Amino acid sequence: MSRKDIYHDTVKKALSAEGWVITADPLYIKFGGAEIYIDLGAEQLLGAEKDGQYIAVEIKSFIGKSTISEFYTAAGQFMSYRLVLAETYPERILYLAVPYQVYVSFFDTQFGRLAIQQFNLKLIVYKEKQGVIAQWVK
Repeated sequence: MSRKDIYHDTVKKALSAEGWVITADPLYIKFGGAEIYIDLGAEQLLGAEKDGQYIAVEIKSFIGKSTISEFYTAAGQFMSYRLVLAETYPERILYLAVPYQVYVSFFDTQFGRLAIQQFNLKLIVYKEKQGVIAQWVK
């Protein structure tokens, strides 16, 4: 199991503040000879329904020297995790949690928007200092 991201608890608390119940920390999946650990699993009940929305969240800080290298790693993890989730928990939607400044400077550029579209990335944009979710990019 890899180390928790430095903003792990920040994103976890922000999700809880928006009504998400953390059901796994981490979400462990063993599939096809691989063991993966997605940072969080969460659910949100919708009204009086027993079933609600289910998500898995991979949290990234992008604190390395190269944002594009950090993106390559994050995108590779995201796509691999999405493959396994489709086979094991198809009801879960996978999100990549990224800091607000990284979203503005990288994901909200021509390249970033194209990557979001072509790779079908779903993002949770968080403000690390305020400890809140700024935006959901679906």
